Amino acid sequence: MPYRFLEDVATADIAFEASGETLEELFIASALATTNVMIRDLQQIEKRERREIKVEAEEMDLLLFNFLQEIIFYKDAEQLLFTEYDVKINEKDTPLGLIAEVYGEKLNMSKHDLIVDVKAVTLHQFEIKKIESGWKATVILDI
Repeated sequence: MPYRFLEDVATADIAFEASGETLEELFIASALATTNVMIRDLQQIEKRERREIKVEAEEMDLLLFNFLQEIIFYKDAEQLLFTEYDVKINEKDTPLGLIAEVYGEKLNMSKHDLIVDVKAVTLHQFEIKKIESGWKATVILDI
């Protein structure tokens, strides 16, 4: 699994560590972890709706922050949960840019096994770093 939950990092929040060989894989793993905080079984989410997410930031960590915030925004504004991501990151320009095609469906209380409601991504201990096998991120979500 490209992410794992960190038990002793935040008491009123949920923390996870995500990894990927590429930045795109890291962003997808982080998005899946964020959704998995809310829904126990990601297989329950079908690809019924598509959205395009575009975000920019001056730094890579803020690009990930903005991307995850957009996922939470769609959950709050349209009650959409996503389970499939096609992410493209432009590292060459400033600001950095991300375009993602995301697929999922509307939240269904009788279908989806809900755990908690994620309110926001926090900047507390938020980081992306290059590791030997690719990239790793640490994220704390406010629930």
